[in-house]
Amino acid sequence: MTPPDGVQRMVCIGCPIGCQLEVEYLGGDGDAWRIAGYDCKKGKSYAAEEVTDPRRMVATTVAIEGASWRRLPVRTASPIPKDQVLALCRRLHAVRVTSPVAMGDVVLADALGTGVDVIATRSL
Repeated sequence: MTPPDGVQRMVCIGCPIGCQLEVEYLGGDGDAWRIAGYDCKKGKSYAAEEVTDPRRMVATTVAIEGASWRRLPVRTASPIPKDQVLALCRRLHAVRVTSPVAMGDVVLADALGTGVDVIATRSL
């Protein structure tokens, strides 16, 4: 990823405090960053990841047949690259599962080649 120019400001989502972070690329081999405004280790690691490899969890629903509800809640087992979130949501729109499904069952393995599974978050 190409480092951004100037100072980036963001709010940390690592804990409920919501620290106001500042991240500045200092040049060099790609690891030279100034990170300020964090109160804990989560804030520092969140800021570093957000500017170099932003990732997000995805939580949505998929269609289910033969259950008391028409939609099954699902989520990614771990965060995926931020630029693939919309593509994953589109892919999940086409997924159809059949009851019974247990909480934790894999609904979509290796989603979009990310190595991350999409799992059921409820038994139906």
